[in-house]
Amino acid sequence: MTSNQELFQHAQRVIPGGVNSPVRAFKGVGGDPLFIAKAQGAHMYDVEGKAYIDYIGSWGPMIAGHGNENVLAAVHQAVDMGLSFGAPAPAEVTLAQQICDMIPSIDKVRMVNSGTEATMSAIRLARGFTGRNKIIKFEGCYHGHADSFLVKAGSGVLTLGIPGSPGVPDAVADLTLTVPFNDLPALSEVMSECGDDVAAIIVEPIAGNMNMIEPLDGYLQGMRDLCDEHGSVLIFDEVMTGFRVAKGGAQALYGITPDLTTFGKVIGGGLPVGAFGGRQEIMDYIAPVGPVYQAGTLSGNPLAMAAGSAMMKEISSEGFYQQLERTAQRLTAGLQAAADAAGMAFSTRVQGGMFGLFFSQKPANNFSDTSDESVETYKRFFHEMLDRGVYLAPSAYEAGFVSSVHSDDLIDETIEAAKEAFKAL
Repeated sequence: MTSNQELFQHAQRVIPGGVNSPVRAFKGVGGDPLFIAKAQGAHMYDVEGKAYIDYIGSWGPMIAGHGNENVLAAVHQAVDMGLSFGAPAPAEVTLAQQICDMIPSIDKVRMVNSGTEATMSAIRLARGFTGRNKIIKFEGCYHGHADSFLVKAGSGVLTLGIPGSPGVPDAVADLTLTVPFNDLPALSEVMSECGDDVAAIIVEPIAGNMNMIEPLDGYLQGMRDLCDEHGSVLIFDEVMTGFRVAKGGAQALYGITPDLTTFGKVIGGGLPVGAFGGRQEIMDYIAPVGPVYQAGTLSGNPLAMAAGSAMMKEISSEGFYQQLERTAQRLTAGLQAAADAAGMAFSTRVQGGMFGLFFSQKPANNFSDTSDESVETYKRFFHEMLDRGVYLAPSAYEAGFVSSVHSDDLIDETIEAAKEAFKAL
């Protein structure tokens, strides 16, 4: 039998850091990563055969659980028809129509292969549409690893303690303005100084890459108003929240209409995919209709489109999101009660199937609210839970996820594990 440790040692010889995405390396929590051999329902199984209740769900897309039979059936059928065409395929049109039907702000959508590609392309489109070069992003928000986004970014950049990234030219970084999240006066000040040079404001409407941070009342509307005032494009990065927190995404929850929206995760059903879409006036600036070039040989891959379309049908079923949120609330309420009983400073957030855990008396509202002490406590809690068969995000800066197949029994099992973990802390 190959062990996790043996695989990690081998992986480090042939893959930088032994992983193909930095957060997987467990640098944020210490120790060595597990290698997952299979996943089914709400569980993952490592190469040593140990089962874990999974609360990352491949970082969001497994909203209906691992190995959903309808998604697998769609993929199996698509496989028999061919893996890639490099030409238009019917499944692209089907999934595009589903997205447009579910998100009122989207008239047209372009498929790509990842969330990074979606946000990168949306920024290029906004720059081409406005004729401007500068963008505004928010400290701790993560929009993928394109050059423009690695300035004060979240996710693995925070987890690894990297303030920026070598390889990003100063000339590119200088075009990215950063503002604290949830600070509307600070954003207003920046926009008053240089708003007429700002092509776009890009934001995670619910930040999920510095833990889970919700917008304060009026924050997103203020952002919308500033974009309207200065002619800037408002981009909602819903790669994480899209179809995760609500059927219509975070924009439906808060009643804000962005100009462009980026997607990933759920719309691929577990296969690599991304998309960006918005109102027709802007989307028609993309080639071949308009002058802004964007392309991808595997964009609209028939397997990913089939998986995504099947997943969209799953999440459209009656009561899906109500059940999802009840599950997440049952989990966080149980964790809170366990922490209170142990005398631990602890708080939570929930929207749809997305949740955040904070080792503090109240949840954070921006990156600066996160203390080093709470991060260190999370590291210990992570390993206590992992030892008890519960797989949480291997970073204090990442949100967690439940699926529609996390049963009450599994939630109760998780809460019992947490009671022991809190006592151990």
